[in-house]
Amino acid sequence: MAEVNLQIDGRVYPVECDDGQENRVTELGAYVDQRMREVAPAANGNKAQAMVLTSLLLADEVYDLYDRVREVETALKAEQSIPTTIEYAGMEPQEEQELGNFILRMTQRVEQICTRARSSKHN
Repeated sequence: MAEVNLQIDGRVYPVECDDGQENRVTELGAYVDQRMREVAPAANGNKAQAMVLTSLLLADEVYDLYDRVREVETALKAEQSIPTTIEYAGMEPQEEQELGNFILRMTQRVEQICTRARSSKHN
């Protein structure tokens, strides 16, 4: 178990944490200290009031993040409900007929070209 000393609002607080988490806990302590300094003017020198205001401010940030996570989860669920495959619904009968006729004409044209090529080869 590791221990770090956090300086928050001018006081040092020894805090134990898991090994390897020292930097993270130090960053969190610095963040809390920063937020304490931001709310200090509103607390009029009352340290307990500053702590309460800071706690409310941080709780508000957490709640905002929870709301954002829920929004993202909802968006992901909605996105997952969108079909990922495209189903072929077929062509209109008239379009199929036109395409079939076009393919037939192209086939006949290719056969004509092949016939000419064979006959010119023999001449």
